[in-house]
Amino acid sequence: MDASPERPPDLASQPLTRLKGVGEAFARRLERLGLVTVQDLLFHLPLRYEDRTRVRPLGSLRHGDTAVVEGEVEVADVVFGRRRSLLVRINDGTGFLTLRFFYFTGAQKTALTRGARLRCYGEVRQGPHALEMVHPEYRKVAADAPIPVEDRLTPVYPVTEGVTQARLRGLVDQVLPRLEQEAVAELLPLELLRRYRLPPLAAALAYVHRPPPDAPLEELAAGRHPAQQRLAFEELLAHQVSLRQLRAVVRARRAPVLGGDGALRRRFLEGLPFTLTGAQARVNGEIAADLGQPHPMLRLVQGDVGSGKTVVAAAAVLAAVEGGRQAAVMAPTELLAEQHFRNFSAWLEPLGVACAWLSGRLKGKAREAVIAAMADGTARVVVGTHALFQAEVRFADLGLVVVDEQHRFGVHQRLALHEKGKRGRLSPHQLIMTATPIPRTLAQTAYADLDVSVIDELPPGRTPVTTVVVPDTRREEVMERVRAVCREGRQAYWVCTLIEESEALQCQAAEETHRQLVESFPDLRVGLVHGRMKPAEKEAAMAAFQAGGTQLLVATTVIEVGVDVPNATLMIIENAERLGLAQLHQLRGRVGRGAAASHCVLMYHAPLTGTARERLQVLRDSGDGFLIARKDLEIRGPGELLGTRQTGMLNFRIADVLRDRPLLDRVARAAGDLLARHPDRAAPLVRRWLGDGTRYGGV
Repeated sequence: MDASPERPPDLASQPLTRLKGVGEAFARRLERLGLVTVQDLLFHLPLRYEDRTRVRPLGSLRHGDTAVVEGEVEVADVVFGRRRSLLVRINDGTGFLTLRFFYFTGAQKTALTRGARLRCYGEVRQGPHALEMVHPEYRKVAADAPIPVEDRLTPVYPVTEGVTQARLRGLVDQVLPRLEQEAVAELLPLELLRRYRLPPLAAALAYVHRPPPDAPLEELAAGRHPAQQRLAFEELLAHQVSLRQLRAVVRARRAPVLGGDGALRRRFLEGLPFTLTGAQARVNGEIAADLGQPHPMLRLVQGDVGSGKTVVAAAAVLAAVEGGRQAAVMAPTELLAEQHFRNFSAWLEPLGVACAWLSGRLKGKAREAVIAAMADGTARVVVGTHALFQAEVRFADLGLVVVDEQHRFGVHQRLALHEKGKRGRLSPHQLIMTATPIPRTLAQTAYADLDVSVIDELPPGRTPVTTVVVPDTRREEVMERVRAVCREGRQAYWVCTLIEESEALQCQAAEETHRQLVESFPDLRVGLVHGRMKPAEKEAAMAAFQAGGTQLLVATTVIEVGVDVPNATLMIIENAERLGLAQLHQLRGRVGRGAAASHCVLMYHAPLTGTARERLQVLRDSGDGFLIARKDLEIRGPGELLGTRQTGMLNFRIADVLRDRPLLDRVARAAGDLLARHPDRAAPLVRRWLGDGTRYGGV
């Protein structure tokens, strides 16, 4: 019997050092891009394309064009203005174009002499006197030996220091011919390829790396070519499969059954000065049903600003206490954690349930006492910040983890708290809350491992907030509005923002604004709160504002969440154009918490960009958090909306949640089919697209 022909090696198993020109040093640079194997290179996909397949006549150029041009140098001069620059004018008989170089050498100027012929590529802009290319790519060509143009669209890849576009293209050129002989595993089952009419993987990869000259550039630029959609489908499928696997792993663990007889929860709800909304009651029931199961709850509770998520969380915490377990409530900022601690203490201590507080600023014997109480189980409810993650923190029998504003925590932090909850083989239940409503299309992609509850009803008595947008040239007018509101016995916020990331600079801006407003309002009591104040100072400032002792509170965006002062009816947000929609909506949610008419003034510094104008218009026109979240998704993209840039979640190579919405339902069905019928393909599929970054989301 003849032996079957030997199967060619899979490109996933071949290191990049097999390629010509890749030594150990260059391989280390490529590894910074996540490129280790030959297959990794094939899945390092172009960001965009350049059309270098034809030379454009200079006379046909328009502002904004990106083109290959060729012409003869007429003049090259160094000119001195605000910046020294080398200007080179070329002519091709149909028109002329200026090449502008801010950075150049003497040798470069000498080489660009009159009569030299240049082939250039770059973006055409309107200069002071004529059309220009600034720092174009160029090379000298001989008039009697013309060089050919590219025969394919030119891909532009993600790069890093020491890895140029030219070297990446050269490596891809080495690999693409091997696609016909060597294997890139087709991990999608044949029935899926046929059902969804997907082209073969190798053909799709070859096309996106080297589109032919007649390829539809607009379709490619929009990411809608069938080859791109084939790869986007597979990438979305890998994310969906990884989340379902994650869910299956967590759900397979055992968890304590929580609930008890419900007496504490009944007393808590009966003691509230209000009745739960229908939405709150519904979500309470969903959580209670989860906690009664012997496997971990994985539930995300979405609710607009002021919808009453904290009350729902408190009922869940009491279920843990009734079940004989501890509960941990975690918030991303000191201010929000302090607010939760005040609320939980006020609600739970009259029921005989003591709450402990742990933050990074708790020191000495007080800290030691709290950690000891957590470890021996006497602290049944612990509220805190990231300090709950620290190595020396131990729980006796953690049964429930509540994470507020979960998207602000990194993956490893959430994992660390989850691991602290294991006792023997029992894992804690997880309740994740967000006041950033997440559109369904995004939620089903980013949180496929979680059950989602929505509190889509505001408590009665909440007044819609009227929002106005004004330039900062009307600052005096705005200040008069503040004075009038405070004289009526109401209170106001003045929020300072800075484009710099430095918390220190933001706090300095708030301190300077506070000084100016104290001088401008000698008849008002003006408070100040920012992230770098000592806890006691911050607590005193907030307590004074909540008690009405302070009429105007100057603050940084630390007040974005967790502050509840029903008498505050006016908010001024300075430099509102610098903030995203979700953050602006969160800030605005600090007013309108009582029955009185409330207002928010978005004060901007002109001129506005188109995106900033669109954001402010959305805020002015709508108070619906879900509509605002959809707009935020359209404007900023999923990574920013979820705050997941630091976690790697939704950091897609080719897929786009907004653009590829039509694929999502099919992807969800395909994920179910793949896991049910071809489970052996799941791990290599996830590894291909996500590498090692598969543990995120709700863990």
